[in-house]
Amino acid sequence: MDSRHVKAALEYAEQVVAGQIAAAEPLQLACKRQLADLERWRGADQPYSFDERKAERICTFVEAMPHIKGKWARHGRGLIELQPWQCFILTTIFGWMRADGTRRFRQVYIEVPRKNAKSTITSAVALFMLALDGEEGAEIYSAATTRDQAAIVFRDSMAMVDKSPEFCKSLGVSSNSLAIFQKKTNSRFMALSSQDHRLDGLNPHFSMLDEVHAMVGRGLFDVLDTAMGARSQPLLWLITTAGSNQTGICYEQHQYLRRILTGSVADETYFGVIYTIDAATDDWQDAEVWCKANPNYGISVDPADLVRQAQKAAVMPAAQSAFLTKRLNVWIHADSAWLDMLAWARCADSSLKLEDFHGRPCYIGLDLASRNDIAAAVLLFPMDNNKLAMFGRYYLPDDAIERDLSGHYDAWVRQERLITTEGAITDMEVIVDDFVAFMERFQIKAVCFDPWQISPLLAALQKRGVTAPMVEIRQTTQNISPAMKELEAMVLGGLIVHDGCPVTSWMMSNVVCHYDNKDNVFPLKERSENKIDAALAAMFALNQYLADYGRVCVYDERGILAI
Repeated sequence: MDSRHVKAALEYAEQVVAGQIAAAEPLQLACKRQLADLERWRGADQPYSFDERKAERICTFVEAMPHIKGKWARHGRGLIELQPWQCFILTTIFGWMRADGTRRFRQVYIEVPRKNAKSTITSAVALFMLALDGEEGAEIYSAATTRDQAAIVFRDSMAMVDKSPEFCKSLGVSSNSLAIFQKKTNSRFMALSSQDHRLDGLNPHFSMLDEVHAMVGRGLFDVLDTAMGARSQPLLWLITTAGSNQTGICYEQHQYLRRILTGSVADETYFGVIYTIDAATDDWQDAEVWCKANPNYGISVDPADLVRQAQKAAVMPAAQSAFLTKRLNVWIHADSAWLDMLAWARCADSSLKLEDFHGRPCYIGLDLASRNDIAAAVLLFPMDNNKLAMFGRYYLPDDAIERDLSGHYDAWVRQERLITTEGAITDMEVIVDDFVAFMERFQIKAVCFDPWQISPLLAALQKRGVTAPMVEIRQTTQNISPAMKELEAMVLGGLIVHDGCPVTSWMMSNVVCHYDNKDNVFPLKERSENKIDAALAAMFALNQYLADYGRVCVYDERGILAI
């Protein structure tokens, strides 16, 4: 038997592990996993076995499909030619079998930047699952949040069918504007969106979710995932680039795969690859590292196009976010992010403890909310070498947590990073209790607050004898812009030290920077669910800290000049 695709896949994995092919850590771990599995599951009486014939079969089929876009499609019926990295993915997914003869893997996660042909390969795989996987009444779905996105892979598959009349004839495949059919097995392939009325009663054999990072909720994913139970070897196939929503289903799957690859979670039914750079150590502007994230570099990915986009990204924050997520597959938090989150991550110190600052001067920024928003108190402590230690306390009513669809609020409550109060409105007495404790433990230099909804808290603080200086900071550009610029500069310079609280990091990364025509900056959020209260509270506190320590009045230095 010709096993050239299996051989190419094995050589690729070995070269990645040996460092002969530049690869970031997630890909190295995926290759190590496959090589280790091939070694440990040799011989009889194993739970899984690798079937080269089935691994070759999928690759042979994909290479029988035509290109339908770009220069490869211009000249007649140019056929797909798999690259070694694609052979690695396909042979691994389709080669591993269980003892009962069904496929080992039931879920696939492929995270790779744009222009690396992930949709093209998926379109061909969907046709294989329709026509050659031996499933009676197979239901194949190309799914996404919107109908237009869901139709991309479906239309590509339709175009492949249209350019392959011999394929249609030999396998009995036909199509219309809404579906692709195989009559003899009563199977069909359709596009499906989260707005579709057909979500109830699905029985998918193969479901493909495209651009998962763009999914706002998890409803469509859960419907497809839970609907597969009646099939003997179903496959849920996720393809995406990195994105900006680190509380959504896509980042959840990204993190889950990383835990599988590092060995902290055991799931033998889940396969995935992540093509990215090593963001903590690689310079994203260095063209030498771009091939790590782009396995089709120099093939479908044009190096000159990456150079052009990188040059643009170097001077435009919004373009930088797009370049990192779409072309280098680096996760960020906001599409036009204000803060360099890699620099923010470098400022984290997990050993930092609030109790270690007993008796130290402290500036507190307070951004209140009563219902759906998080009430945030951020504490800043001056340290040596002009550094500031930052801690956050966050409050949210129970009702808001119950309405949260993403699940991250509940996780932060369990981690004791988010404080809950009973009912539908944040209980101010809980916040007051904390402030009384702060007064006893720290030298409170100022409590800096936005006046919105502050009156009840001020009254409660006064009643409890909290006498710290109260400083009103209105959310105007004049007040916020200097502190916002200084906070960014301090993060980039390593002068902020924080304890790595995920709530703080999430809200800091949600901030989108708005510039006016005088080069002032102001913090915004892209969506209502992207809370930025911690960033605002930090800016309030930093505003007063700078007034006390960071700004020197010219009149104090030289006095008043008379002209």
